[in-house]
Amino acid sequence: MKRTLSLRRYLLLGILLPVVALIAANTFSLYSQALAAVNTAYDRTLLASAKVIGEQLDVEGYDELSRLRATVPYSALEAFEADNSSRLFYRVSSLSGEMVSGFAELPFWRGTLPQRPPYSALVDFYDARFRDSDVRVAVLLQPVASQNGRGMAVVQVAETLELRRTLARQILIDTLWRQALLVGVIALVAVVVVQRATRPVRRLSGELKARAEGDLHPIDAPEAPRELLPLVDATNQVMSRLAHLLDNQKRFVRDAAHQLRTPLAVLKTQVQSALHGDIEPRQALLEIEGTVDRATLLANQMLSLAKVEQLRQQPGTTVNDLSELVRAVALDISPLIAEKDLEFDIATVPAPVRSHEWMLRELARNLLHNAIKHTPAGGVLSVQVVADANSAALTVADSGPGIGAELRSRLFQPFAAGDVRSGSGLGLAICREIVQALGGTLTLENREAHGHIQGLDATVRLPLPDNRS
Repeated sequence: MKRTLSLRRYLLLGILLPVVALIAANTFSLYSQALAAVNTAYDRTLLASAKVIGEQLDVEGYDELSRLRATVPYSALEAFEADNSSRLFYRVSSLSGEMVSGFAELPFWRGTLPQRPPYSALVDFYDARFRDSDVRVAVLLQPVASQNGRGMAVVQVAETLELRRTLARQILIDTLWRQALLVGVIALVAVVVVQRATRPVRRLSGELKARAEGDLHPIDAPEAPRELLPLVDATNQVMSRLAHLLDNQKRFVRDAAHQLRTPLAVLKTQVQSALHGDIEPRQALLEIEGTVDRATLLANQMLSLAKVEQLRQQPGTTVNDLSELVRAVALDISPLIAEKDLEFDIATVPAPVRSHEWMLRELARNLLHNAIKHTPAGGVLSVQVVADANSAALTVADSGPGIGAELRSRLFQPFAAGDVRSGSGLGLAICREIVQALGGTLTLENREAHGHIQGLDATVRLPLPDNRS
């Protein structure tokens, strides 16, 4: 299983990694600047040493014929040695490279002066190797003049790098521990802040873990930060849907256990009577067949009621033509219409509705079954589908006795309208659940003429696809 970062670790890494990267870059920059400052300071010392040597020079002759003389004791350079760890070497030469004084093995300078030297003197600085040590060399082109001549001397002063490197390391160490202390402080602050910021999440998690099994009441988190409120609201919505599904499941099991018990008991009694010979075999089989038919109808309609709730939670609806589905259902149940010799009239227009196809078929089938059951033999049954700019309407009109005021108040309740002898009482309950799932309305109105009820109009209105929110 793929492991994911916790919210706390994600926040800490998101805060500390950029901070550490920034501090590392800043440390490198500070070290580079400090090292440049150290080199500049020690280069000034080298230049001062070269100038002291240049001041000790004498010359005879002029220009190309000049001859330089140097009387520079090594003790004159001791003042420029910072400590005993670094050593100074020098060489005085003519412009042509002729050795005048100093360390002959120090290579003569063959470079060029920079176009914009950092000092007013004619000076150049470079790095080299001398006596198996890294050295920093300052080269000074020193004009020399006396009463007896005039010339140009090349003064080279080299210094070993021990002191520079020691000082650079010390600067680096001082910089690193200060930056490490800064990182530690930032990490401590980040940990404290993240701990406080994630405390509501941990509190909610603890509350949910401590809940009893099946406890789906909404989460109450008044102190949750605003960023968590969408998650809390979404969780409450999911829990509400789960509670609704569980309630429907419990109701289905309860109703199934209660409603199927009666027909099964009747069936058992009928079988026992047939076995004992209390009634004729043919009569017993006919009674058993009727009981099985009613139990089958009850079971099928209970499963249909459960399926409506299942489809309500599922996506994948399509646009279906209500008029085509109504005509198909009417064709399927045409034997029932013919059996009662009903005068049947159907008039439809195209009416697109977004729904699962099974829902529309079940809706039309239950409305037509109810209308056929309550319409007397030889009566009139009509079906009409119309559509306007906002909705599609299906009207099933029978010529039965209508519904009374007392029955109307509980007509859509499961098992309220029928009994095991005439029906299950689930047909209109299924229709109501389907219509509510599709965002429509279902009305039942008695049709009267001259003060007498002529029949019942069952009208379903469903929104068109473009008008559904």
